[in-house]
Amino acid sequence: MIGILSFVGFTSLVAIISYFATRTTDETSSDGYFLGGRSLTAGVIAGSLLLTNLSTEQIVGLNGSAYKDGLSVMAWETLAAIAIVITAIFLLPRYLKGGLTTVPQFLAKRFDVSTKTITSALFLTGYVVVLLPVILYSGSVAISGMFNVPEMLNVSDKTALVLCIWGIGIIGSIYAVFGGLKAVAVSDSINAIGLILGGILIPIFGLMAIGDGHVFQGLENLMAANPERFDSTGEAGQEVPFETIFTGMMLVQLFYWGTNQQIIQRALAAKNLAEGQKGLLLASFLKILGPIILVLPGMIAYHYFEGGLSSSDLAYPELVRAVLPKPLIGFFAAVLFGAILSSFNSVLNSSVTLFGIDIYKQHINQEAPEKVVVRYGKIFGIILALAAMFIAPMIANAGSLFNYLQEINGIYSIPILTIIVIGYATKRVPAIAAKVGIISGSLLYIISQFWLQPRYVSEALEGAAAMGITDPSELALIEADAYPHYLHVMAILFIANIAIMLLIGKFRPRATAYVQEYTEQVEITPFKYVKQVGILIVLTVVGIYIYFAQ
Repeated sequence: MIGILSFVGFTSLVAIISYFATRTTDETSSDGYFLGGRSLTAGVIAGSLLLTNLSTEQIVGLNGSAYKDGLSVMAWETLAAIAIVITAIFLLPRYLKGGLTTVPQFLAKRFDVSTKTITSALFLTGYVVVLLPVILYSGSVAISGMFNVPEMLNVSDKTALVLCIWGIGIIGSIYAVFGGLKAVAVSDSINAIGLILGGILIPIFGLMAIGDGHVFQGLENLMAANPERFDSTGEAGQEVPFETIFTGMMLVQLFYWGTNQQIIQRALAAKNLAEGQKGLLLASFLKILGPIILVLPGMIAYHYFEGGLSSSDLAYPELVRAVLPKPLIGFFAAVLFGAILSSFNSVLNSSVTLFGIDIYKQHINQEAPEKVVVRYGKIFGIILALAAMFIAPMIANAGSLFNYLQEINGIYSIPILTIIVIGYATKRVPAIAAKVGIISGSLLYIISQFWLQPRYVSEALEGAAAMGITDPSELALIEADAYPHYLHVMAILFIANIAIMLLIGKFRPRATAYVQEYTEQVEITPFKYVKQVGILIVLTVVGIYIYFAQ
């Protein structure tokens, strides 16, 4: 009962603070609703970025990957720091100079309206089919398990899961659809504090559990028992081979932190460029510390349970249940619930923005006043949330959640990144090249990962069976070597798409060179020390890899 009361109390406190912080914002205008009145400061931007990124698909999924593969999966966190620095120095000044509300708006100015529409549609499809359902499913698994909802309500596991999905979906929709971006960002910032505190408690109690009550003894025991699992470069057969850092991994990071609407929208809402850059750099520094929350618990779970869990995605919830004192479970569940809501309502708010600005205003009712655009954006948000709630239970058999999410995202992430890079790096590549690039990139990736890869893997495993190979570790290596890793495929397609677009630009260039205009909506004087701080962060990441390389 104490756990439930603390859960309800903390969640209610966040809602009340968010209400009072946003009640003076004019949410009948596009800037007010979609960008919080362009008023966000560095701390709010960093907190919102952290919580938008961190949810149960990250906390549960990445710790599950660490349970299987060890420290090398930290690449998803540490390389993010470099991508955020690049965004702060190179991309954000260009976004704010153009006064953008959505990333696809730039594509309309650089190429044409249909390019923007295709990109917005790809974003929205990815959100409703993949991202929103995964967030709802993984969050519901965690909440249902921590509160033992099946036993508490005397229902089946499946029914409990559905009830949690709809509970999270409805509450998250209220924040995102009716509160606008500022409500989302403020609630994110409060929950960020709780997540950092609660997230650090898990590895602390976990290390104490394996170190006879002493944290540093536990860390010593962990490193002594399996020193090879602390190798930052990893080994063959892993989810994230070390060489992917130099191919598709960095591209995925650049797409996510530099062009993905759900993330970059926080920086677009900055009161000025300097605040936006400081917010991004602060978030970048926090990502370096991310493995403490997102990787270390999975490695502790491997040692604690002696690698005996039936599924790697059980590593984090089982460790929480085993080591966290009972009185703290309610607080931690509230923090985790806040992280779930954050990711869900952030994606939903970005979806509402994309629909309202890029589709409704552009194609359905060009004369619509801003109040009408906001109203229909909210209606679309409700429909999207309902669709995600219906799809979420179907994710149950998707396998490794984190890996599944990253691989599926490749359908739209690399094509979108390609046309944005070409858009800013060239002046005469035409709109037809962008359309070809984004459509060919998506189709080629789908053919590669969902037709060619299964065929090659199947043939390799059949060959192994014919040779009498049955050892699981050998079969895993054979499967990994049968076809290029999906991150390598992303890099290959990125280069191929760029080449295609440049060739089209050479033979069918724009009639006039593109020149970006300064809208003067945002003051764009940069943060004085943005480059120095950025270089320091990059050197820190490189130093971490060198230190842990074996």
